[in-house]
Amino acid sequence: MKKSPKVRSRNKKLTLILCGFVIAIGAAVLSLLMQKQGSAQWCANSISCLSNLSGEFEENQDTAVFLGENIPVPSSLTQSASVSFPILGESTPIESGSTEQKTIYIDLTAQKLYAHQGDKIVFEMPISSGKWGQTPTGEFLVWSKLKFTRMKGGNKELGTYYNLPNVPYTMFFESKDVPRTRGFGIHGAYWHNNFGHPMSHGCVNLAPTDAEKLYYWADPPVLGITTQTTKESPGTKIVIYGTTPVE
Repeated sequence: MKKSPKVRSRNKKLTLILCGFVIAIGAAVLSLLMQKQGSAQWCANSISCLSNLSGEFEENQDTAVFLGENIPVPSSLTQSASVSFPILGESTPIESGSTEQKTIYIDLTAQKLYAHQGDKIVFEMPISSGKWGQTPTGEFLVWSKLKFTRMKGGNKELGTYYNLPNVPYTMFFESKDVPRTRGFGIHGAYWHNNFGHPMSHGCVNLAPTDAEKLYYWADPPVLGITTQTTKESPGTKIVIYGTTPVE
């Protein structure tokens, strides 16, 4: 029995509506998956972004994973874990009692970090900014300092997965547009030696020895293995500008 033109037209409309609904659902699911993947690349720890702020050293961690490959964790980290504070004057070329404002400038284009105290450049260091995740630009404040922490994220299928125990001398930063839950920070990197070129998932990498100097110089003053800012002891301002080179 043949269907009337009116019935065929109605069925065609229902089919189009159903197809549109299925496409919309599929697009929504795909968008959520992409957001989830993107957040993994933009956070220091993709499980909860910031899951552990204890600053404690993890014992018996000999292997790390970077870009899906196993790499050894240097034994020098164990030695630094036993030292609570630097030797007085060793990492602070300007007196800690100075009232001159401290500011950290990070030039993404040049892949350089400049630490200023007043009108003096205290440190100039090569960095590695985001290659597999964008490093944000703007003005930020340090809000937490951890002597050690674990960072984990990336994507195994894309070959960007990382699981790094005992990341040294981390200073997390934030702004009103980039909240602390995004997990951006400046920290030492023992898993590569390619400073001066983009190599991170969004954070700012420094050589561990450079990260240590900056960590003890910047505010707030280090109180132990973890230090949080307060109203009375705010964090150093960080200014990030420029564009990360595409390499």
